[in-house]
Amino acid sequence: MTMAGYRRSKVVWIVVGVCIVALAAALNVGWIITYWKTGLLMITGVLVFALIITGVVLNTIFLVREIKRNEQHDAFINAVTHELKTPIASIRLYLETLQQRPVDEAHRFEFYGIMLEDTDRLLGTVEQVLRAGQARGASAHRERVNMPELVAECVELARTRHRLDEKAVAFRAPSDSAEILGAPDELRTAVTNLLDNAIKYSGQAVHIDVACEKPDDAKVLVRVRDQGVGISRNELKRIFGRFYRVPGGIASRVKGTGLGLFIVRSVARRHGGRAFAESAGIGFGSTFTLQFPAAPRNE
Repeated sequence: MTMAGYRRSKVVWIVVGVCIVALAAALNVGWIITYWKTGLLMITGVLVFALIITGVVLNTIFLVREIKRNEQHDAFINAVTHELKTPIASIRLYLETLQQRPVDEAHRFEFYGIMLEDTDRLLGTVEQVLRAGQARGASAHRERVNMPELVAECVELARTRHRLDEKAVAFRAPSDSAEILGAPDELRTAVTNLLDNAIKYSGQAVHIDVACEKPDDAKVLVRVRDQGVGISRNELKRIFGRFYRVPGGIASRVKGTGLGLFIVRSVARRHGGRAFAESAGIGFGSTFTLQFPAAPRNE
């Protein structure tokens, strides 16, 4: 069923649920007016009516949630399919070009570079899907992690991958040590996802501020602030859901699987922390924050 079909189904079931509730209410009121002298029957009728209404409401809620879940699942399948097919088609095109006609050395190395970028994109999509599947599994081995160093590595990688300079992605580290107990690979994935999101949703003019902070001895923060499309207040909590992508507007046209922020939140929770977003609204940029408990000081 298409996305439009799901939306129509959702509207139909909501209307059916409302009509059933209205009909049940009318019947119950009529029944009470007719048999108001029979107290025991009236009480029994009220209880039965309450149970019927509760069942109808719960059933409607369940149906609406299932329709939404199916919509998100279909959107995820479409996004992943696109993210897999596009680099594969590109790699195939360049390989066929190299196979079918002679290419000078300069163009050949250019083709190699493009194919390597496509394989990186392909690998990134596969890793996103695998990380999402492992998000609720057992935690990896924990060790002391210097967060400013780890974030600095992720920032440098993001600059290289997206061909950006230091002004486009600025980084600020705390003056003193900021360590947490965690799995370095998972933490890199979370920070990298935040950076990639900030860059993708910034449009042509990328201005991102990344900061690692230690406001007190109890916690370590990683903030990624962009000046991109922004997020409406209603979407701030939903964006961390699995497969969820902001509908409509510029954000819906940005490529992605809807798993990046879900993985970010899962990593934060697995490390005893949390992830949250802040934004003044559409067009005012956004700030994503990872908060972790600080590692105890070495004696």
